[in-house]
Amino acid sequence: MPKRIVFTGGSGKAGRHVVPWLKAKGHEVLNVDLAPLDCEGVNTLYADLADGAQVFNALTTHFGFEGFEKGHPPAPVDAVVHFAAVPRVLIKPDNETFRINVMSTYNVIEAAVKLGISKVIVASSETTYGVCFAEGDRDFHRFPLEEDYPIDPMDSYGLSKQVNENTARAFAARYGADIYALRIGNVIEPDEYHRFPGFLADPMSRKRNAWSVIDARDLGQIVHLCLEKDGLGFEVFNATNDTITADEPTEEFLKRWCPEVPITRPMGEWEAPLSNRKIRDVLGFRQEHDWREEVKRLG
Repeated sequence: MPKRIVFTGGSGKAGRHVVPWLKAKGHEVLNVDLAPLDCEGVNTLYADLADGAQVFNALTTHFGFEGFEKGHPPAPVDAVVHFAAVPRVLIKPDNETFRINVMSTYNVIEAAVKLGISKVIVASSETTYGVCFAEGDRDFHRFPLEEDYPIDPMDSYGLSKQVNENTARAFAARYGADIYALRIGNVIEPDEYHRFPGFLADPMSRKRNAWSVIDARDLGQIVHLCLEKDGLGFEVFNATNDTITADEPTEEFLKRWCPEVPITRPMGEWEAPLSNRKIRDVLGFRQEHDWREEVKRLG
């Protein structure tokens, strides 16, 4: 069923693919960002989400001028998708990265649930698994990386995402809302598949991303499935594609390159170490963009 959605951060690397995907599914979307988005039929409201008053207004505004023709104040939205953030370390000072990411998420979730919006999807990150922005060569604790993993980031960005998951859990428990946190893997846009031969030639260059990716268009499907799935309360989902970015089966590859890290269950022959088994089993995700097929299309 089509929904009215406020999408924060729709102008970013992931959002600019996810928003059109949702629009194509019939959803009505308002983008809230600090930069424009080129997507027909989607307006952008410029707002600083670290300011709670701006968040409240963003969730209670008309999506466009056509709203004024209806003769009544803006209708409540059905869901909020919160992707807006400082997207990594080394863009802003660490304390600003932490402040903006934590306060914006707190403000968005608080405003949503207090306005009676019962579905909130927030962007968490692969960085919560503690290796992506670690100091030096740090091993994962175990494979596969699944949602019950003891996350332990040491950087300001990963820490902000860990705090945001705890914020989501707290508000979901207090208000009975469905708040789903997506631990998004390394986002790959359609024009980036030319990089994959280099990934295969230098396997250790992909360790920080756990040899896993998510096609930005498949991320759109994941968000849509989250919007359609009700009644889960607080949940965390890895948001990645199915297979390892390597030319060797997963368990053989991991034993070669991470020999000290235990493998705690049998893994699929080509299963991504940052496993998406939960979104396949719980949400019914079926990837549409396998990286091997995308690379083949490049010739």
